[in-house]
Amino acid sequence: MEPEEFDSDVLRQFVLAFKKGKLKPIVKSQPVPKNNKGPVKVVVGKTFDTIVMDPKNDVLIEFYAPWCGHCKKLEPVYNELGKKYKNEKNLVIAKMDATANDVMSDRYKVEGFPTIYFAPRDKKNNPIKFEGGDRDLEHLSKFIEEHATKLSRTKEEL
Repeated sequence: MEPEEFDSDVLRQFVLAFKKGKLKPIVKSQPVPKNNKGPVKVVVGKTFDTIVMDPKNDVLIEFYAPWCGHCKKLEPVYNELGKKYKNEKNLVIAKMDATANDVMSDRYKVEGFPTIYFAPRDKKNNPIKFEGGDRDLEHLSKFIEEHATKLSRTKEEL
Protein backbone atom coordinates (compact mmCIF):
# COMPACT_ATOMS: atom_id res chain seq x y z
CA MET A 1 0.00 0.00 0.00
CA GLU A 2 1.41 3.35 -1.06
CA PRO A 3 -1.32 5.94 -0.42
CA GLU A 4 -0.92 9.61 -1.23
CA GLU A 5 -3.04 10.43 1.81
CA PHE A 6 -3.78 8.02 4.62
CA ASP A 7 -7.02 7.86 6.57
CA SER A 8 -9.56 5.23 7.63
CA ASP A 9 -11.45 5.35 4.30
CA VAL A 10 -8.25 4.74 2.29
CA LEU A 11 -7.36 1.80 4.55
CA ARG A 12 -10.90 0.38 4.32
CA GLN A 13 -10.83 0.56 0.49
CA PHE A 14 -7.41 -1.10 0.44
CA VAL A 15 -8.55 -3.98 2.70
CA LEU A 16 -11.72 -4.53 0.64
CA ALA A 17 -9.74 -4.55 -2.61
CA PHE A 18 -7.27 -7.01 -1.03
CA LYS A 19 -10.06 -9.36 0.07
CA LYS A 20 -11.54 -9.31 -3.46
CA GLY A 21 -8.13 -10.10 -4.98
CA LYS A 22 -8.09 -6.87 -6.96
CA LEU A 23 -4.70 -5.59 -5.84
CA LYS A 24 -1.59 -5.86 -7.96
CA PRO A 25 1.68 -6.36 -6.11
CA ILE A 26 4.18 -3.53 -6.17
CA VAL A 27 7.25 -4.91 -7.89
CA LYS A 28 10.60 -3.22 -7.47
CA SER A 29 11.94 -3.09 -11.01
CA GLN A 30 14.40 -1.21 -13.13
CA PRO A 31 12.99 -0.04 -16.47
CA VAL A 32 12.51 -2.80 -19.06
CA PRO A 33 15.53 -2.67 -21.40
CA LYS A 34 14.67 -1.27 -24.85
CA ASN A 35 17.34 -3.39 -26.54
CA ASN A 36 17.83 -6.85 -25.07
CA LYS A 37 19.42 -8.56 -28.07
CA GLY A 38 22.84 -9.32 -26.56
CA PRO A 39 24.09 -12.81 -25.74
CA VAL A 40 23.18 -12.27 -22.07
CA LYS A 41 19.58 -11.13 -21.56
CA VAL A 42 18.92 -8.51 -18.89
CA VAL A 43 16.05 -9.45 -16.58
CA VAL A 44 14.28 -6.88 -14.41
CA GLY A 45 11.48 -7.32 -11.88
CA LYS A 46 8.78 -6.72 -14.51
CA THR A 47 10.26 -9.25 -16.98
CA PHE A 48 11.16 -12.06 -14.55
CA ASP A 49 8.02 -14.08 -15.38
CA THR A 50 8.22 -13.60 -19.15
CA ILE A 51 11.93 -14.48 -19.41
CA VAL A 52 12.92 -16.77 -16.53
CA MET A 53 9.58 -18.54 -16.09
CA ASP A 54 8.96 -18.98 -19.86
CA PRO A 55 8.05 -22.69 -20.28
CA LYS A 56 9.55 -22.77 -23.80
CA ASN A 57 13.13 -22.11 -22.67
CA ASP A 58 15.77 -23.35 -20.29
CA VAL A 59 17.24 -20.34 -18.49
CA LEU A 60 20.54 -19.85 -16.70
CA ILE A 61 20.12 -16.77 -14.50
CA GLU A 62 22.76 -14.93 -12.53
CA PHE A 63 21.60 -12.73 -9.68
CA TYR A 64 24.29 -10.11 -9.08
CA ALA A 65 25.04 -6.87 -7.27
CA PRO A 66 26.80 -4.08 -9.19
CA TRP A 67 29.20 -3.45 -6.29
CA CYS A 68 30.13 -7.15 -5.84
CA GLY A 69 33.78 -7.98 -6.63
CA HIS A 70 33.00 -11.65 -7.41
CA CYS A 71 30.26 -10.51 -9.82
CA LYS A 72 32.61 -8.11 -11.60
CA LYS A 73 35.15 -10.91 -11.97
CA LEU A 74 32.45 -13.24 -13.36
CA GLU A 75 31.08 -10.75 -15.92
CA PRO A 76 33.55 -11.43 -18.80
CA VAL A 77 33.21 -15.21 -18.26
CA TYR A 78 29.42 -14.92 -18.19
CA ASN A 79 29.42 -12.84 -21.41
CA GLU A 80 31.62 -15.50 -23.05
CA LEU A 81 29.14 -18.15 -21.90
CA GLY A 82 26.31 -16.15 -23.49
CA LYS A 83 28.24 -15.97 -26.76
CA LYS A 84 28.95 -19.71 -26.67
CA TYR A 85 25.24 -20.57 -26.43
CA LYS A 86 23.74 -17.65 -28.38
CA ASN A 87 22.57 -19.93 -31.22
CA GLU A 88 20.66 -22.25 -28.90
CA LYS A 89 17.07 -21.20 -29.47
CA ASN A 90 15.72 -22.98 -26.36
CA LEU A 91 18.38 -21.70 -23.94
CA VAL A 92 18.58 -18.22 -22.44
CA ILE A 93 21.61 -16.93 -20.55
CA ALA A 94 20.34 -14.09 -18.33
CA LYS A 95 21.35 -11.82 -15.48
CA MET A 96 19.49 -9.67 -12.99
CA ASP A 97 20.62 -6.94 -10.60
CA ALA A 98 19.07 -8.38 -7.45
CA THR A 99 19.67 -5.13 -5.53
CA ALA A 100 17.42 -3.10 -7.86
CA ASN A 101 14.75 -5.67 -8.79
CA ASP A 102 12.39 -8.00 -6.93
CA VAL A 103 12.82 -11.70 -7.59
CA MET A 104 9.25 -12.78 -8.29
CA SER A 105 9.54 -16.37 -7.04
CA ASP A 106 10.47 -17.62 -3.59
CA ARG A 107 12.11 -20.64 -5.27
CA TYR A 108 15.00 -18.42 -6.38
CA LYS A 109 16.61 -17.51 -3.06
CA VAL A 110 19.44 -15.02 -3.28
CA GLU A 111 21.57 -15.12 -0.16
CA GLY A 112 24.87 -13.96 -1.62
CA PHE A 113 26.36 -12.63 -4.83
CA PRO A 114 26.58 -13.92 -7.43
CA THR A 115 23.85 -16.57 -7.15
CA ILE A 116 23.29 -18.67 -10.27
CA TYR A 117 20.30 -20.89 -11.01
CA PHE A 118 19.36 -23.10 -13.94
CA ALA A 119 15.61 -23.10 -14.60
CA PRO A 120 14.71 -26.09 -16.81
CA ARG A 121 11.82 -25.32 -19.11
CA ASP A 122 9.70 -28.12 -17.68
CA LYS A 123 10.56 -27.49 -14.00
CA LYS A 124 10.48 -23.73 -13.45
CA ASN A 125 9.46 -24.16 -9.82
CA ASN A 126 12.44 -26.42 -9.12
CA PRO A 127 15.48 -24.43 -10.26
CA ILE A 128 18.91 -25.97 -9.81
CA LYS A 129 21.43 -23.83 -7.94
CA PHE A 130 25.01 -23.73 -9.25
CA GLU A 131 27.15 -24.71 -6.28
CA GLY A 132 30.55 -26.12 -5.62
CA GLY A 133 32.15 -25.57 -9.02
CA ASP A 134 34.53 -22.90 -10.23
CA ARG A 135 32.75 -20.01 -11.91
CA ASP A 136 34.64 -20.43 -15.16
CA LEU A 137 33.56 -21.16 -18.71
CA GLU A 138 34.31 -24.87 -18.43
CA HIS A 139 32.33 -25.52 -15.24
CA LEU A 140 29.39 -23.28 -16.17
CA SER A 141 29.19 -24.96 -19.61
CA LYS A 142 29.28 -28.39 -18.01
CA PHE A 143 26.49 -27.31 -15.61
CA ILE A 144 24.33 -26.13 -18.52
CA GLU A 145 24.91 -29.25 -20.58
CA GLU A 146 24.18 -31.49 -17.61
CA HIS A 147 20.79 -29.85 -16.92
CA ALA A 148 19.62 -28.57 -20.32
CA THR A 149 16.46 -30.22 -21.63
CA LYS A 150 17.24 -29.63 -25.31
CA LEU A 151 20.56 -28.56 -26.84
CA SER A 152 21.60 -28.71 -30.50
CA ARG A 153 24.32 -31.20 -31.20
CA THR A 154 27.59 -29.57 -32.25
CA LYS A 155 29.78 -30.82 -35.08
CA GLU A 156 32.41 -31.82 -32.52
CA GLU A 157 29.95 -34.22 -30.84
CA LEU A 158 29.03 -35.88 -34.14
